[in-house]
Amino acid sequence: MTTVTATAAANRFGLGASPEELTRIGGDPRGWLRTQLSPGGMNAFSGLPGSAEYLSDYYAIRRMRRVDKRKAQQTVEADAAQAQQGLPEQRAFRRKLVRETILRQQVAVRSQQPFSERIVRFWSNHFAISVDKRIAAPFAAPMEREAIRPHAFGTFAGLLVAVERHPGMLLYLDNVQSTGSDSQLAQRSNRRRQGSSQQRARGLNENLARETLELHTLGVDGGYTQADVIELARAITGWSVALPRDNDRKVDTGGFVFRANAHEPDVRRVLGKTYADGGEAQGRQILHDLALHPATARHLSFKLARHFVADVPPHALVERMASAYLASGGELTALYRTLIDDDAAWSVDPRKFKTPDDFALSALRACGLDRDGDVVLSLDLLARMGQPLFQPRSPAGFADTEADWSGPDALFKRVQAAQAFADRVPAEGWVPLQVGINALGPTLDAETATALRRAESVQQGIALLLASPAFQWRR
Repeated sequence: MTTVTATAAANRFGLGASPEELTRIGGDPRGWLRTQLSPGGMNAFSGLPGSAEYLSDYYAIRRMRRVDKRKAQQTVEADAAQAQQGLPEQRAFRRKLVRETILRQQVAVRSQQPFSERIVRFWSNHFAISVDKRIAAPFAAPMEREAIRPHAFGTFAGLLVAVERHPGMLLYLDNVQSTGSDSQLAQRSNRRRQGSSQQRARGLNENLARETLELHTLGVDGGYTQADVIELARAITGWSVALPRDNDRKVDTGGFVFRANAHEPDVRRVLGKTYADGGEAQGRQILHDLALHPATARHLSFKLARHFVADVPPHALVERMASAYLASGGELTALYRTLIDDDAAWSVDPRKFKTPDDFALSALRACGLDRDGDVVLSLDLLARMGQPLFQPRSPAGFADTEADWSGPDALFKRVQAAQAFADRVPAEGWVPLQVGINALGPTLDAETATALRRAESVQQGIALLLASPAFQWRR
C-alpha cells in the first residue's frame, strides 16, 4: 500500500508548501485535495477589465497610432506633440496588463487551494497562446481568467468551447481572418476584386482547427486527417472578435462575435460524422463531440498524469483516468478524482522536476514572499530561466519534462535565482532549517539540513535551501 503524505499533496499536487501548510493538510492528504475540486481565486480578480474592454483599448491605441503616422507626414513637430498626447493612454493600457499579471502570480502564492491553482495553470499551458504575437498579447491572462478558471472543474466540452471562442485564441491562431470560400463575405469580396489587382482574396485559415485537433483534443496520433482539419476549419468560419463598428450589434461580453456573412454554409463531415448546417452551432457541436472522443480522453489523461506523476506515467493509471472520464460524460473532476484516488499517483518512486514557474512559485510560497516587488522579481527571473510568462513561442505550450529544464546553464540560473529570492527574505524572524522542514517535510535530506544549520546568515541558508537538489523536485 502506497503511503500517502502531506508533503506529496503540497508539493506534487500543489504549488509547493507554504509555512504551516503541511500541518493544515494533516493526516488526510486526499481529503485536502478533494476539497479543492472547484474554481478558486475568482474573487481576487473581480473588477479587472474584461476582454471586450481590452479590445476597445487595443483598437483605440491603434487608431491613435494611425493618427500619429498621418501627422508625421505633415510635420515632425506635430507628430511629436500628438505622440506625447497619446502616451498616457498607452501607459494606462500597459498598467492594466501588468497589474493583472502581478495579481495572477500573487493569487498563486497566497492560495489556500494550490491544487486548484495548479490545475488552472495546467490548462492555461494546454491551451497556450504566446504573447510574442503582439495582437494576442493583451488576452493571454484574461483568457485564463475568463475562459479557463471558471470552466476548469466542469466538463471539458465547456472548457474547450470557452477557450476556442475567446478573443485570445481566435486572434492568436488567426481565426478572425478565416472566411468561407462560399460565404457572403467572400462572394462580395470576389466581386470587388474583379478588375482590381489591389484587393486580396479572402480564404480559409486552418490554424485554429489544426491545433484544436492536434493539441487541444485528439492529440497528434488521434486518428484525424487533413480532410477533418479542413472541415472543422470551415465549421468555425465566422468565429471572430468584436470590432469598433460592432458597438450597435449584440456582442458577447467576452468580445466574441459570430459573423454569419463569413461563415461557410453547408453540412460538414468530421471523423466520419455529419453535422447539419447551423451557423455557429455547427462548430460548437463538433467541439462537443471531440471532447467526448476516446482519443481525447487518452490524450488529456496522459498529459495530466505526466504533469502530476512522472514524465513517463504508468500506462494503467492513464487508462483508468480515461475510462473514468468517458464514463462520466466528459467531467473533468472525474479525471482529477481518479488521479487523486489512485495509489500510482502517490508512489515514492515517480517525481517531477520543477519547471522554472514551479521553482519560482514554490520559492515564493516557502519564503512568504507575496509583495508586488517579490512577484515582479519572480517574473524577471522566469524570463532569465527560460520560461517567460505566457510566452512559450508555440501553441504546444511549455515543455513538461525534466530533460527540457535540467541542463547545466538552466541549473546555474536557478542558483542565481535562489540567491535573488533569499535576498528578499528578512534577516529577522526566519530560521533556514525550519523553512526547509516546512517546505520539504521528510524529503529534506540530512546533507541539506546540516548545511542549513551551519548557514552564517538567514539569506545564505535560504539560498542554500532553494538551490539544493531536494528543492528542485515535486515529490
